[in-house]
Amino acid sequence: MSASGGTKAIVAALGANLAIAVAKFVAFLFSGSSSMLAESVHSLADSGNQGLLLLGGKKAQREATPQHPFGYGRERYIYAFLVSIVLFSVGGMFAIYEGYEKIKHPHELEHWYWPVGVLVFAIIAESISFRTAIKESNLLRGKLSWSQFIRRAKAPELPVVLLEDFGALVGLVLALGGVGLALATGDGVWDGIGTLCIGVLLIVIAMVLAAETKSLLLGEAAGTEDVAKIEKAVVDGETVTGIIHMRTLHLGPEELLVAAKISVRHDDTAAQVAEAIDAAEARIRDSVPIARVIYLEPDIYSAAEAAAGASPEASPGGPAKDAPGH
Repeated sequence: MSASGGTKAIVAALGANLAIAVAKFVAFLFSGSSSMLAESVHSLADSGNQGLLLLGGKKAQREATPQHPFGYGRERYIYAFLVSIVLFSVGGMFAIYEGYEKIKHPHELEHWYWPVGVLVFAIIAESISFRTAIKESNLLRGKLSWSQFIRRAKAPELPVVLLEDFGALVGLVLALGGVGLALATGDGVWDGIGTLCIGVLLIVIAMVLAAETKSLLLGEAAGTEDVAKIEKAVVDGETVTGIIHMRTLHLGPEELLVAAKISVRHDDTAAQVAEAIDAAEARIRDSVPIARVIYLEPDIYSAAEAAAGASPEASPGGPAKDAPGH
């Protein structure tokens, strides 16, 4: 996995969640708090999720084969989607079930200092993990807002870790509130309500992750900045006079496919066109290094043919960007 995959953030989150899961489960055994049980399962599920992200990154590094000629870059999207399923089923649904049972059959907390101490420790550990994820994300986020970064990021790992850590911190606050109210009122129902809120939170986060990774699995185009760089790199103003139409597709977070029909002059020789295409491919790779699979098809731009086409984008002639007469 490349640095942009947020390996450091994943490893930090994995270490924190394993330690927290053990501490929460011990607190549950001593106190009987359903919030603690739900939180321990949540942390255990998060640990498994980070393992899935690391496994997906490893599998994505496999070389292309005749059966998979574009490689395995999308493995990272598949494993990120599995994370959302695990978070929904193991984390969210289990917490809702535990919360319902606790509300239906409440009982007082025993050894209250165990869950309170563990929750304070978990908040500190998750804060450190969250800070690492934020620091790694800021290297790539640029001027994007956090919501824009999560929606537009092509590498799924950092958005997953960010949302998981955020959900974990909010869940810990909810658990601490539930335990605190249960202690203050002597009514264990509050512990169950806190657990129920944790479950709802995890399901909402899982749905957001599922929607974002589904879009990546379906295939997303390059970002607007990269598209502009590619368009600028293709046209040389001499042999390549314009772009008739172009399509881009992420084969993986760090691998982009570029397919374009380009406009060339009608009196250029085949050798001149081939040389211009090679030069255009080199310029594209210099401008956007992740553009590793490039197909450029030369054509003679015709304004009349473009105007007559039922669908100009699909017609053989155009429309051409920067082409003469357009």
